[in-house]
Formats: sequence, C-alpha cells, structure tokens
Amino acid sequence: MTSSFPESFKQNYQCHLQHLKLKGLQPKTIDAYSRAVRRIGLAFDYRIDNLNRQQLLDYFTGLLQTHSWSAVKLDLYGLKFYTRYVLDQPWTHLDLIKPPKVSRLPDILTAEEVQQLIHTTRKLSYKVFFFTLYSLGLRLSEGLALTPNDIDGKRMRVHIRDSKGNKDRYVPLPQATCLLLRRFWGVHRNPNWLFPNRKSGLKGSATATTPLDRGGVQVTFKKVAGECGFKKRFPRTVCVTAMPLTCWNPA
Repeated sequence: MTSSFPESFKQNYQCHLQHLKLKGLQPKTIDAYSRAVRRIGLAFDYRIDNLNRQQLLDYFTGLLQTHSWSAVKLDLYGLKFYTRYVLDQPWTHLDLIKPPKVSRLPDILTAEEVQQLIHTTRKLSYKVFFFTLYSLGLRLSEGLALTPNDIDGKRMRVHIRDSKGNKDRYVPLPQATCLLLRRFWGVHRNPNWLFPNRKSGLKGSATATTPLDRGGVQVTFKKVAGECGFKKRFPRTVCVTAMPLTCWNPA
C-alpha cells in the first residue's frame, strides 16, 4: 500500500503508524486514524504538513457531504494525532469542527424476537454467533474475538478481553450457551477461534487464522432482521436472558 506514496509522505506515514501502536490504541482506532491520514493525503496530493485553515474547512465540508459525522470526527482526530506526534506541532484549529450532540436510546429485541432472529438465520456459524451475543450481552467485536480458552465451563463464566477502554471483564455463562458452544466447537475444532472464518468451508475453518468477517456478520444480521420484519435500530450491546434451545440442534 505504501509503495505508491511519495517518499516524504511514506516516511511520515510510517512514523504515524509507530506512534499509534506505541500509544497503546485499539486496533480499530489505529485503522481509523491511519485511514484518515491516507484519505487526507490523497485529497491534497500527499502534501498535508502545512495545511491552512481554509484548506481544512474545504476538506471537511466536502467529506461531510459524502460521509457521516462519525467518519468526519475520525478524520479530524486522525489528523490531530498526526499533527501532534508526527509533525510535533500543536493543533491550533480547536473550533474547526463541532459535531452535533446526539443521544439516542437503541431499541432492544425481546427474547421472542431474538428466538425468531435465530430461527430465521440459516447458516450454522451465524446462528450460534447471534445466540452467543444475545445470551451473553456482548458487543460484536467482543463476540468475534472469543477463543476456546475464554470459555470457563467449570466456573460458568466467559473472559472478555480487551473490551471498550482496554478493559477485561467476566460475564456469566448460561448453561444453554455453554452446551451450545461446546457442540459448535466440536464441529470445527479450531484451536484459536471460537468463531473461525468460514471462507474455505467447514474443513478450512479448522485451520482458519482469522475469525468471522465483521462485515459479513453485519450484512447477514441486517438481512435476517429484514426477513423477520424488524424495523428497530439495533445496539452494539444487548442483554437478554439465556433461551432454551428448542428451535434447532447445532449438532
């Protein structure tokens, strides 16, 4: 990727990546901030070390026309990080952007709706994944990161690692979920991932080096939710009680 960059930009971009990693930022944040610098670099012919206020106003105004406020904020924070740690300069455009404050409560699925969602999901790996998310109350990224070693069947708890704020925590493991995960792991027996990537089919999942694709999970969830007729805004974290496995058999 960096081979197409001008040499001066390439050096600063590599320095940017080093600072991102050394500051202990989460992988998602590193990816977002580095993408921001690449996008801004492309917009200004990779000459971003001396951008003036009007150039920044024009850039972020154009970005807002095609992207969400979330993307605008990430590009802003990524450029601020670059300016501070790579250019070793203070960020002087404090009032450049002020995103609107929005606080909305997401809609929560009922236990019956979750059961319907799982019943409608056709692929086994997604069935088990959705059930696990809802029965444990996990974020999408937390579910994807689960490994066999995170499941403590003796103490009936799950170790959630590197969660929001770089914190670990334990969550209770319902008996139904424990039995389901045990059966599901017996299907693929991947030593590193509880939900391994299935691009190479069942045989390939045993040696997969990555978990399920995040985008694939999101697309599938939206598709299944649409088939169920749900018109709710779904949260990243949901908590419901464990449900009996009466509608399908993972074995």
